[in-house]
Amino acid sequence: MLNKLSTFLYAILPPGRDADRPELTLQLAVAVLLIEVMQSDAECAFDEQVTILNILKQRFHLSDAEVAQLTERGQQASKFANDLHQFTSLINHELELPEKIRIIEYLWQVVYADGKITAHENHLMRRLVDLLHISHGDNIAAKLRAKPEGFK
Repeated sequence: MLNKLSTFLYAILPPGRDADRPELTLQLAVAVLLIEVMQSDAECAFDEQVTILNILKQRFHLSDAEVAQLTERGQQASKFANDLHQFTSLINHELELPEKIRIIEYLWQVVYADGKITAHENHLMRRLVDLLHISHGDNIAAKLRAKPEGFK
């Protein structure tokens, strides 16, 4: 399974020294999850896109060009992925619980970005919380931290 994931990730990463940096695969996995949440409600609002760009830039300390390239790769990976398990399993392998909870918080920020939470977004978030082995309490805490002031 990991060999299949590695093959897939290396196929969409350009050859060269960047492909040998393991953080790029983690970055890509996080980008895919953010993009999946954005696309889950069938509307890709500008605010959601901006939120994703800001999260990736801050989380991974990337330049604007690197963020643009990462989101493009993330969209390609999302389009061709059969499921999310390949990305969540990489995150589970690479990150400790507090970092995974922070990713859930980022995902909730994307959900909140367009000013509404749809049933599809809620469903996807429940799936991702389960796939990342996050407790219900940690998920609720992350959701509350991500909730913008004044959100109804």
